[in-house]
Amino acid sequence: MNLATPASVDDAISIQQEMRHRVILQDDFAELQTIVGVDVGYDPSRNLSRAALVVLQQGELTASVIAFDTTPFPYVPGLLSFREVPVVMKALACLAVLPDMLFVDGQGIAHPRRLGIAAHLGVLTGLPAIGIAKKRLCGVYEEPDLHKGARSELIHNNEKIGTVLRSKERVKPLFISPGHRVSHETAVRLVEQYLAHHRLPEPTRLADILSKTPSKIPTGISKNLSLF
Repeated sequence: MNLATPASVDDAISIQQEMRHRVILQDDFAELQTIVGVDVGYDPSRNLSRAALVVLQQGELTASVIAFDTTPFPYVPGLLSFREVPVVMKALACLAVLPDMLFVDGQGIAHPRRLGIAAHLGVLTGLPAIGIAKKRLCGVYEEPDLHKGARSELIHNNEKIGTVLRSKERVKPLFISPGHRVSHETAVRLVEQYLAHHRLPEPTRLADILSKTPSKIPTGISKNLSLF
C-alpha cells in the first residue's frame, strides 16, 4: 500500500475517511504466539522519528528493534499516525517473523475519524492491533472506580469507541480501543492479560522504555537493531 506523505491536511483526512471503512472490529486471529509492542518517540533537533518495537513470544521478551526515519508530516492533532506509521513500518520490516498481534501505544478507533495509529497500522499491515493510549483523544466517559480492573465505556457521537480501564489501583486509567481484527471485549481482555505490576501492559511498557532509554531494556534480548 502507498505510504506516500499526504500533500495536505485535507488529503490526510480524506485518507483516514477511506481507510476507516476497512477496519474490522471482530476477532479474526488464531492463537497468539508473538506479540509486538510499538511505541514512537522523536528527536526534534534532527527532525527524526524513532520507532521502538519489542517482541514477546509466549510472554517472554525475545527481541527488540529501533528504527529511525525523517519525520514526514507536521504535527496536527488527529493526524499523528502520518508522522509515526512510516517509521513503524520500517521497523516491522526488520522482524524475522510477522507478529500475531500489535500492542500500539496510541489510539485504535478511539479517534474522531475512527483511525488512530493502531487502526492505521492494522489496516496497512493486515495485522490484528490494539490501541493502548495514556490519554483520551475524543469521547466522554464516567470515571472508573479506583480499584484495578474497573472500567467504563468511552462514547463518541453515541458510539462506543473504546474502554476506559483502571489498570492499576489508584492510577490514571488507560484508554483501550480495537485497532483492527479485534473486538472491544477481546482488546480489554488481552491488555489485562499482559498487565503485571505497572500501569501499562508489558508489550507497550517495554516499548516505551526502549523508545526513551534503550540502555534500560532488560538483558537477554536476541536482537537489538538501530537503523537509520
